[in-house]
Amino acid sequence: MSNVLFVKANDRPYEQSISVQMYESFMNAYKAANPTDSITELDLFKEDVPYYGNDAITGLYKASQQLPLNDAEERMVNVIDKYMDQFLAADKIVIAFPLWNLTAPAPLITYMSYLTQSGKTFKYTAEGPIGLTSGKKIMLLSARGGDYASEGKQYIESGIKPVKAILGGLLGIPIEEVVIEGHQEFSDRAADIISSGLVHTQKAAAGF
Repeated sequence: MSNVLFVKANDRPYEQSISVQMYESFMNAYKAANPTDSITELDLFKEDVPYYGNDAITGLYKASQQLPLNDAEERMVNVIDKYMDQFLAADKIVIAFPLWNLTAPAPLITYMSYLTQSGKTFKYTAEGPIGLTSGKKIMLLSARGGDYASEGKQYIESGIKPVKAILGGLLGIPIEEVVIEGHQEFSDRAADIISSGLVHTQKAAAGF
């Protein structure tokens, strides 16, 4: 049995959000294929995810050195530890999110900052950083209305790339992904793009 963490970073209604539809389709297919696995859902727009700033950085440093924290620092460390412990307890992580204004939603960016901790999820070596979270795997589900797969647009897509850079590059976790794109740019083919993408999503869930 695996512990699976499902993370949703989109608060738009199901009917209006392709990434939410991907999230639900993947989850339903995954549960059908893995009925004994333990599922935990994390809806970042319903969570307490304060911005990652001085209180977090200073608080985490003080905690690592067993130094006293002020109230604001202690609150941030407790919040971060909560999400870190949940992440570390998961064998598989599924993250669903859209591309909004060329980047990922702010709560997801903040959440990723919580997970990026030297000594817990990665460490620095003479050869560069290496991950400390072996045995996990991650599925990224992302939707974007434009088509950013073309060579001329790839460089401006800043949603899935930084998420992959942190989780796959820095933390060293194997990444799988399903992307549905172009349904707004090519509105005459939107229904086909979405339906085929959701079928792909369900197939990916069955093999994850």
